[in-house]
Amino acid sequence: MTTIADRVRELTVAREPFVHATVVRAQEPTSARPGDAAVVLPDGSIEGFVGGVCAESSVRAAALDTLRDGATLLLRVLPDDTATFPDTPGARVVVNPCHSGGAIEIFLRPVLPAPVLGLAGSTPISVAVATLAEFLDFQVAASGDYAGATAVVVAGLGKGEQDAIRAALDAGAGYVALVASRKRGAALLDELALTDAERARVHTPAGLEIGARSPQEIALSIMADVVRAIRVDGLASSPGPTAARPQQAVDPVCGMTVLIGPETPHARVDGRDHWFCCAGCHESFTAA
Repeated sequence: MTTIADRVRELTVAREPFVHATVVRAQEPTSARPGDAAVVLPDGSIEGFVGGVCAESSVRAAALDTLRDGATLLLRVLPDDTATFPDTPGARVVVNPCHSGGAIEIFLRPVLPAPVLGLAGSTPISVAVATLAEFLDFQVAASGDYAGATAVVVAGLGKGEQDAIRAALDAGAGYVALVASRKRGAALLDELALTDAERARVHTPAGLEIGARSPQEIALSIMADVVRAIRVDGLASSPGPTAARPQQAVDPVCGMTVLIGPETPHARVDGRDHWFCCAGCHESFTAA
C-alpha cells in the first residue's frame, strides 16, 4: 500500500508540483486527527485525508493559492459558531458553516520542482557556476539537452557557443547567459541571425555588473542575475505547459468557495449553474 510519504517522494522525484497538507491541530468533534496528511495536485485532486468533504473544499482552494505563490500557509478551518480556537498570526481563517462543529489547523507546504539550469562549456567559469547553482538548489544539466531548463549559461569561451545558444532557445529556455565581452557577444549573436524575441532572451555580457574578475565572482554575478530574473521579472521556473487552474464558484447555501470539477455537486436552475461543497448543501438547495 502506497503511503502519503511514498507519494511525496514519488512526486518529488518526478518533478511534479504538489502541496503536502498535514493536520497539525484538531478540536473535537472532527473526523481529522493530528498527523493526518494528504497531497493536493495542481488539478485540485486530493490524495490522502485531511478532513471531511467540506474541509477538503477549503483545503483545495488554499492549496492551489500556495502553488501559485510558493509560500507555506497555515489554514484554520473553523465552524461558524465558535471563537475558541487560538489566534494564529499569519494563518488563513476559513469559516465553514457545514463543518462538523470541530476546528482544525492544516499546514500547507507547496513543493515545486527545483529550477533547471542548463550549462554549456568546460571552463573554470562553468565549474564555478555549477557549484554555486547547486548550492542555490538548482538542478544543473550539463548534457546539452536543455529541455525544461529555466535558464542556460553558455560559458564555452569560444567553443560550441552558437550551437549551445541555438539549442537553448529551441528548448524554450527563457534566459540564456553568454559569457563573452560585449563586442564579441554582439558579433556572435549577429551571426546567428536571431529574431528580436530570441535575442531578447540572450544576455551578454552575462551577469550583473559587480566588477567580477575571478571565475567564482563571475559565477556569482551570473547566478545573481538568474535569480533576479526568476524572482523579480517572473521568469517561469517550469517553461513547459502547466495544468490550468480549476474554476471556482461560491456555494449558494453555505457561502464556501468550491473548485468546479467533474465530481462537484451541481444544479442548474432557471438557466443558471450552481455548485456546492457537498451533497448536503446540494440537497438543501434543490429542496428549497
